[in-house]
Amino acid sequence: MSPEPAWLTRGAPHVWRPYCQMKTAAPPLAVARTDGVRLFLEDGRTLVDGIASWWTACHGYNHPHIRAAVQAQLETAPHMMFGGLAHAPAYRLAGRLAAILPGDLDHVFFAESGSVSVEIAMKMALQYWINRGLTGRTRFLSFLGGYHGDTLAAMTVCDPEEGMHALFAGVMPAQHIAGLPVDAASEAALERLLAETGHEIAAIVVEPRVQGAGGMVFHDDAVLRSLRRLADAHEVLLIFDEIFVGFGRTGDLFACEGSGVVPDIVTLSKALTGGTLPLSAAIASRKVFDAFWSDDPDAALMHGPTYMGNPLACAAANASLDLFETGAWKADVARIAEGLRAGLEPCRGAAGVVDVRVMGAVGVVEFESAVPVQAWCQRFAEEGCWIRPMGKVVYLTPAFVTEDADVAFLTRAVRRVVRG
Repeated sequence: MSPEPAWLTRGAPHVWRPYCQMKTAAPPLAVARTDGVRLFLEDGRTLVDGIASWWTACHGYNHPHIRAAVQAQLETAPHMMFGGLAHAPAYRLAGRLAAILPGDLDHVFFAESGSVSVEIAMKMALQYWINRGLTGRTRFLSFLGGYHGDTLAAMTVCDPEEGMHALFAGVMPAQHIAGLPVDAASEAALERLLAETGHEIAAIVVEPRVQGAGGMVFHDDAVLRSLRRLADAHEVLLIFDEIFVGFGRTGDLFACEGSGVVPDIVTLSKALTGGTLPLSAAIASRKVFDAFWSDDPDAALMHGPTYMGNPLACAAANASLDLFETGAWKADVARIAEGLRAGLEPCRGAAGVVDVRVMGAVGVVEFESAVPVQAWCQRFAEEGCWIRPMGKVVYLTPAFVTEDADVAFLTRAVRRVVRG
């Protein structure tokens, strides 16, 4: 195997990497370039990416249409502040998002990361009640198995037992964390909780259809209908965190669209730019926005990320929406779902496996206990794949352009590693 490239050797002592113990972690794989669904390593190896760079690169890497849009924008205006200035890519993108989201979700507040968009949505919900003159609505209701980001406020609505954030228990305000209303008993329990505490809850926060980083837990649309009914009955806002599932991942462009349930606020990121540049958005309904529409300057939403509405990122997002408008992605997601079911189902009988499940272009093999992430990442790389397990699950979330042969290649690698 080739030696480490000089840039990695020189930079490694100074880079603090995510989600790893720096003292014991294996060196990262050095990538020279990307194309389509492949990572080309500096040592000459090629890996098929099974997780689309944390679910972002939905059209594959280096898509020519998105690349051309970013290059054209770079020549015009790569960035400008959004406070007091406007530019076409952001305003066009906001209008397009409003047009394709269901209901009256038509007021778009841009940011750079998904976690920050969740924080903005929470801030919107808190100030919604303040602006209406109602005090005491200072807490949130979220769900076991949920994950909404690593920033401080977003951590408070994650599952409190989730390993990444357990160290911070007691540091931030406690929220109400409940089980999802997946059956009559859990729905009744949630109804009781809201009857007792609804007066202090600003909003319910949920990942629709798939709870992503908390364990890839699936639930059906009846859960979302229950949450909408309960939110309305107890007069609290409903926030959908579609950072993972938005833009086709579960088979519909948005979970809120496919489920027929319209939240009061929705957050988007990850695949928003097709995995090219950081961009996110918290998108509010008219009801929420109207609470901020006032002659009183203190009623304004006082928030403004420095790079919000970045023109390069918005150009990439507009180009990504062009690709979604062709409609080809829908058949691709259905095709990938078939390949994931066929390829992963044989894992069901493997030692330690408790479930195998697929929804859209999400395939999951769940174990009864945590898997050795670092060791298995290395084994997957030896199989020619980039697959990064988390917690108790090995999952695949391939780009929608992944061909059938590559889906089969990925699932075969999962079977080999899972079976030992």
